[in-house]
Formats: sequence, structure tokens, C-alpha cells
Amino acid sequence: MTAAASGLRMYNKAQAQDSQHQLIERYGPLVKRIAYHLLARLPASVQVDDLIQAGMIGLLEASKKYDGGKGASFETYAGIRIRGAMLDEVRKGDWAPRSVHRNTRMVSDAIRKIEARTGRDAKDQEVAAELQLSLEDYYGILGDTLGSRLFSFDDLMQDGEHGGMHEDTGSTQTEPLHELEDERFQSALAEAIANLPERERLVLALYYDEELNLKEIGEVLGVSESRVSQLHSQCAARLRARLGEWRAS
Repeated sequence: MTAAASGLRMYNKAQAQDSQHQLIERYGPLVKRIAYHLLARLPASVQVDDLIQAGMIGLLEASKKYDGGKGASFETYAGIRIRGAMLDEVRKGDWAPRSVHRNTRMVSDAIRKIEARTGRDAKDQEVAAELQLSLEDYYGILGDTLGSRLFSFDDLMQDGEHGGMHEDTGSTQTEPLHELEDERFQSALAEAIANLPERERLVLALYYDEELNLKEIGEVLGVSESRVSQLHSQCAARLRARLGEWRAS
């Protein structure tokens, strides 16, 4: 390598570092804002520094992949990537034992059987009876499910111990197919949510759209925080049951 080429390479590297520094300086507050916003809705074991670190990585990835021709502003695009990186980091820290994952699947399977048999929403008492559990023990399973792992709509495609709908092979050839499947899944998910029992649908709206915490939702509904936790977990189990054909694909 000539001295001129070496000098040009060092110059380009320095420019890239300066650009990266400016990016972090400008959008660092956005990363922190998203981190603290998420922290209020995550298990107590999650550390804000870990969220911020993951968010910074998401920010750098966003700067590399952003396409201004798509219409969205960089801040909007970066916010999505930052939040996604933080949630990925939280999911990696899933510490729940296998028994919790098995119980989660058992609840979904029980709901699926009851609703196929009756043609209506499965009730708490019916699910408990299907599992041959007392109502108290059933509620205990629901509480363990929410406390052990973050629930997001992305997780609906997972069985708790394995991956989601597709594996990331790194190939761009499968992207159109994945996008089409994702569109179909989103449509099926929207229909499943629309057909949830009214109270569970309200819990989802208050939690994900209005971004209230469980205690605040309990105050709105006039129930305890633990009951909101149960409703939230049961909602996730019901959606998994109704989207079983996608999880099996």
C-alpha cells in the first residue's frame, strides 16, 4: 500500500469516527428517552445501562441502513431500530425455567381446545378445569408467565423455547416471501385482537397504545394489579392459541 493510499484510508476512518461521534451526540438523548420509557414496563432485573448500550448499537445500525427515499424521517426510523434493539437485548436475558415455558404452551393448548369445542371465548374456570387445576393455581401460572419474560407481539410466533416463524439465514432471496408472510400474519393478528374478550382487548390497548403500567391499568379497570397481570398473560395465551397455524408453519 502506498503512502498516499494509507493516508487516504486513515482520513476516511477518522471521518467515519467523527460522523459516528456526531450521530451519538445528536441522538443520544433519544436513546436514553426510549430506554427510560421502556424501563418502566420491564422486569426489575433489567438495567437501564444495558438498554442504553443496546439502543446505541441500534442507532448505529439505523445510520447505516436508513434510506431517506422511503419517506420516514431518520428520527422515526432510528426510534424503531433503537427500541427493537433494546427489546432484543431483554429477550436474550430470558431466565425463565423450562417449566414456565411448558405451562405457557399448556394454557394456550387448553384455550384452543375449549374454543374449538364451544365456539366462544374460553373462560378462566373452564381453562383451569381443562388443565385439572384450581382457579388459584391457574392464576399462579399466568402470573409466572408475565413475570418471567417480556411479552411483545413478536413473541406470539414463538413457543417459548425455540425460534420464531422464520430463521434468519442472511439470504436476501427469501425476503419477499418473508414480507408477504409477515403481511398475512399482521392481518391474522389484527383479526385475533379484534375478537378478544372486551376486557383483554382493553388491557392491550391501555398497555401498548396508551403505555400505562399494570398498576395504572388496574385503576382504570377497578381491579388489582395482579388481576391485570393475569388478564395480560391470558390474553397472550389466547392469541397464541388462535394463531397456532402460524406458529406451526
